Amino acid sequence: MPKPEILDPQGKAVLGALPRLGFSGVSDVRQGKRFELEFDGEVTPDVLAEVERMAETLLSNPVIENYAVTVEQ
Repeated sequence: MPKPEILDPQGKAVLGALPRLGFSGVSDVRQGKRFELEFDGEVTPDVLAEVERMAETLLSNPVIENYAVTVEQ
């Protein structure tokens, strides 16, 4: 996700379109991206540490984006 201090024109465009489409109650929208990685075997702490390194060095731009790593079964 873009850091809060980074402008998000795509999020603002979505925010402006929602009322025109009949939706209400949304006060802000932030547009982000998502990567899904699949692994064979157990997701161990070492695997999670490796994914953290992937996120920081390749999958995100840590200067302007925040990231989170989660595991789904």
